[in-house]
Amino acid sequence: MVKKLARLFVIKTRFEAYAVTYAIALGAISRGQVYLQQYPGSGGLLLFACCLALPFIAGAKLLDAVRARPEKPAVAAGPYLPQTRLRKRAHRPRRHRRISDIRRKASQLPSATSRR
Repeated sequence: MVKKLARLFVIKTRFEAYAVTYAIALGAISRGQVYLQQYPGSGGLLLFACCLALPFIAGAKLLDAVRARPEKPAVAAGPYLPQTRLRKRAHRPRRHRRISDIRRKASQLPSATSRR
């Protein structure tokens, strides 16, 4: 019996989440109006603004909680094989050119003066 009663308070759909957020917003507005009457001036406005922030935070949490998540099948369907991860190739560092190698190759090239 307790489980049946507890099921009434579980939010399952987005519509229910919006309805609860609306109810929270109504309560926050009424509480904010009380703050404006009790604390006139900037203090009351600050408390009123804090009351208005609550429905935004609570509504976002509720909507994230009831968002439909696609369920992954336990077994891959279809005639294809499941994807396998490729092995990472070992990093092979490249040979760095030395200045002596560059000078040797430059000396082997025909110079511009010898062409004439």
